[in-house]
Amino acid sequence: MTLDRSNLADFLRRSRERLQPQEVGLPAGPRRRTPGLRREEVAQLAGVSADYVMRLEQARSSQPSTQLLAALARALRLTEDERDHLFLLAGHRPPEGTRAGDHVRPGLLYLLDRLGDTPAQLLTDLGDLLAQNALAEALFGCVCTIEEPDRNIVWRWFTDPFVREPYSAEEHDRLGRLHVADLRAAATRRGYDRPSTALIGRLEAASEEFSVLWRLHEVAVRRGNRMRVMHPSVGPIEFDFEMLQTQAADQRLRLFTPPPGSRSIEALELLRAIGPATVHRSHR
Repeated sequence: MTLDRSNLADFLRRSRERLQPQEVGLPAGPRRRTPGLRREEVAQLAGVSADYVMRLEQARSSQPSTQLLAALARALRLTEDERDHLFLLAGHRPPEGTRAGDHVRPGLLYLLDRLGDTPAQLLTDLGDLLAQNALAEALFGCVCTIEEPDRNIVWRWFTDPFVREPYSAEEHDRLGRLHVADLRAAATRRGYDRPSTALIGRLEAASEEFSVLWRLHEVAVRRGNRMRVMHPSVGPIEFDFEMLQTQAADQRLRLFTPPPGSRSIEALELLRAIGPATVHRSHR
């Protein structure tokens, strides 16, 4: 990403002109010759010099820091989209969006239910399973008997041997490394906050295998790949696995779609007819 001085200058100037003094708690004062805030007022609100604001608006400045951009975004009362636009014009990656934690928007729950032909799960970026539709429950089993802190796909992979049963032994090492590499990426994005460090600490204490893989320092965001699951009732099912970003920065939607023309489509139809009453050993 590169600094776009011309568009950065134009965006800052127009954002300043759209904002009225009373909107930021400043007195309107005598009649103004130009609309919006004065440069001096923006500088006061952002905690920078008026000269620097002038140089930014005249496309004569050096690249502003992320700290300065954040201060300008607050001073100009920018929306999240406008703030991200400001960062990109200045040649920086925008900050992470709002986190939702374990709160699931009703619209996402509605979407999960509407995906009747597709197994779908909603997870946090750390792997906490927040919700899944009936077909995903029929495929992977219900987690209703599992304590909430343990409803994490990384935790269960390394602490519950039955979770690995649907996958061939040859895949165990690869899938384990994918789990760890994705968790590493999520923890880094979060700045190793309390939830991520707590999960990593629990895993290191509970699983030597996890500890060994964690020390490899592999990083890979899990976005999608082909996977094969051996279901106890309908046999092998092959899926194209897709991980989709939701509106929240810390939640992901996982979809499992059978390859076009494969026998997995029939197996999935049979699984849908059987329903989520299917018992997995790992959930008894």
